[in-house]
Amino acid sequence: MSYPANGPNSRIANMRAMTPAQRLAAVGDAAGLSPEDRALLQASNALPMQTADGMIENVIGRLELPLGVATNFTINGVDRLIPMAVEEPSVVAAASYMARIARDCGGFHASTTDPVMRAQVQILQIADPHGARQRILAARDELVDAANGRDKVLVGLGGGCRDIEVHVFEKSRRGAMVVVHLLVDVRDAMGANTVNTMAEFLAPRLAELAEGTARLRILSNLADRRLARAWVRVTPQALTTRTMQGAEVIEGILDAQALAEVDPYRAATHNKGIMNGIDPVIVATGNDWRAIEAGAHAFAARDGCYTSLTTWEKDRDGNLIGTLEMPMAVGTVGGATKTHPMAAASLRLAGIGSAAELAEIAVVVGLAQNMAALRALATEGIQRGHMALHARNIAIVAGAKGEEIDEIARRLSADHDVRVERARDILDALRR
Repeated sequence: MSYPANGPNSRIANMRAMTPAQRLAAVGDAAGLSPEDRALLQASNALPMQTADGMIENVIGRLELPLGVATNFTINGVDRLIPMAVEEPSVVAAASYMARIARDCGGFHASTTDPVMRAQVQILQIADPHGARQRILAARDELVDAANGRDKVLVGLGGGCRDIEVHVFEKSRRGAMVVVHLLVDVRDAMGANTVNTMAEFLAPRLAELAEGTARLRILSNLADRRLARAWVRVTPQALTTRTMQGAEVIEGILDAQALAEVDPYRAATHNKGIMNGIDPVIVATGNDWRAIEAGAHAFAARDGCYTSLTTWEKDRDGNLIGTLEMPMAVGTVGGATKTHPMAAASLRLAGIGSAAELAEIAVVVGLAQNMAALRALATEGIQRGHMALHARNIAIVAGAKGEEIDEIARRLSADHDVRVERARDILDALRR
């Protein structure tokens, strides 16, 4: 269920200093969470073993990830509290900090295209592939109607097969082939099961039309007809630090962007930073993060060279303009989004009422995470903030408990020496 019209206030001060229980209370109050959702979010057995056993095969246990909440986000004028399930320190903090900077500049803006997924049917052993293409295209209306007959519920919701494409590959290691794409509006579903079912149903008829043999019948994770877009404008003043003017920070960000555009070695790390923001949202809401990753990286290489998913520019007034466009095949119905109790609670926490809203939120967090990384690279370097947050993990590894964790983390950060050996020395001294 979506937030009420006036929405929550995503600006929750001093989250870092709160206990987990205090954070849950603050987030629950801001998002209007029910007592049941609050209890679920702090439960140690939120995913019952019986439910887990029904989700995948050979279940022996459950693996928990920390669930954090990114604050400060304003998206299309609406405040959002965003759940993020991730093990890496600094991710939630970085996204929240960039959201605070963007918040004072009007926040983030996002949009999506229609939720159209592709299913592919591969046809081999064809004598006349171009003739086969024409025969299939001539039967377009028949094929679309037949596909929609397999899912009348989807059609009743306003979705369904919209069109077909026919691609000819004259040469391959297995000879000439024709690949038919079914373009299906899947509404609020991720859509894999829907398009796979349609592809399998139509495969015999397509093989008959092509006078060949049908082989693969499956969706494509390069969902380039199902895009999410985000953009942000940030003033130089908002990026000014204690040691650098905002205009200088912007120049550093543009230099880093330029390298990511031309060098795949840098682009891989640049885009990984984007996915640092997106994947935790996808995981928290029970969606398929592997599909999102596959689509993102294929989209980044769609022109034949792997490059940056984001674009950072400077407008006429010297403001930093960031944009991100990428495939975002997510769903809010079916699959783990309904099976996993925490996924459903995460959707309610973020006020997400549709797949489009989830896609917009995910792409915005990806843009924010990228901005955080580029800002750090343009100023103090990537390690200072990251290692300061990683220090808590190191303290725990060293054996610290309770209040010892924060004290050791503080000393490690102050000494710029975040190592387990150093943490153990500090712990021994504290306990003596």
